[in-house]
Amino acid sequence: MATVELNKENFESVITGNSMVIVDFWAPWCAPCRAFAPTFEAASEQHADVVFAKVNTEEEQEIAGAFNIRSIPTLMVFREQVVLYAEAGALPPQMLEDVVKQAKAVDMDEVHREIAAQQSAQGGAAG
Repeated sequence: MATVELNKENFESVITGNSMVIVDFWAPWCAPCRAFAPTFEAASEQHADVVFAKVNTEEEQEIAGAFNIRSIPTLMVFREQVVLYAEAGALPPQMLEDVVKQAKAVDMDEVHREIAAQQSAQGGAAG
């Protein structure tokens, strides 16, 4: 599956409409971003069950700002609308593969329980 270009019109629907989305925050002028692009594209071909998406931080400054993107490339892994991984820097192919495998292996029921417990402890959960 080819990568999906995200913008403020489709960002939320892509994140909420898919169980796992890996987002590459990049810019056209960024040499490491351009070098990482073929690795990201190749990974998207190997994992048809995962949506691989890109955010051009020059065109989508609002999204980049919302996620506090300070350096690029930055990779974020969303699973069931939860950020499991957020790291700046281009990854070599094997490290990207490891990130994908680890994200797929996460017990999301446990993650949602932990989030609920944190919200409850902060008084943010409705009873």
